[in-house]
This record gives sequence, C-alpha cells and structure tokens, in this order.
Amino acid sequence: MEIAALNEKITIQHCVSSVDAVGNHVNAWTDYFSCYATVGGEESSVSGEAEVAGQTVEDGKTSFTIRWCSEVEGINTTAYRVLFRDDLYDITGINHQNYKKHSLKLMCRKCRR
Repeated sequence: MEIAALNEKITIQHCVSSVDAVGNHVNAWTDYFSCYATVGGEESSVSGEAEVAGQTVEDGKTSFTIRWCSEVEGINTTAYRVLFRDDLYDITGINHQNYKKHSLKLMCRKCRR
C-alpha cells in the first residue's frame, strides 16, 4: 500500500441508540474514528443518475481504502457510515483485502438528504 495515496481525511460515524426522557428509542450518529483514505470510484463510469420520486438525482458510488487497525476491525455495513467533505456515504460493502490486515476497502453510496 502506498502511503502517499492516503491523502483525504474521512470520519467513520457509528449509529448509537439511546432512550429519551419519554422512553422513545432515538438513533444518533457519533464520530467513531478519523483517518486518511484513498478515494476511488468517483469516475463517471461508476457514478450516474437515478430517478427517485420523479426527480433525477445523483447516484454516486465511491470507495474508500484505509489502513487496517484495531479500531476498524469491527466495522459493519449496518451501524456505520462515512463522512467525507461534508457528504455522507452509506457503507454498502467491505473488502478486507484478503484478510492480510494491511488495508480495508469500504464500498459506499452517497446518502440523499
């Protein structure tokens, strides 16, 4: 892995469920881990447009390659997301790069707000 390619800072966020004063369960996103990543897959052949509820919206797919460490070992696709340049990305897949504990590739889809 070329360290110089890790040139973009990302923040991995974790969904935490809590109970409010009335007893309702509330989901909140908290910053879990910040690191540098190689961003790939944003070229036009991967990204595109989709039609949702009569609107044409960007369907951005991006991958983030990060160095492996014990903090990212337990990341899954349901309780974590990526914050990159004020945009949110849902993690759709995780590639452990042959389980050699060198790097981790997060395949993501841009969230619509």
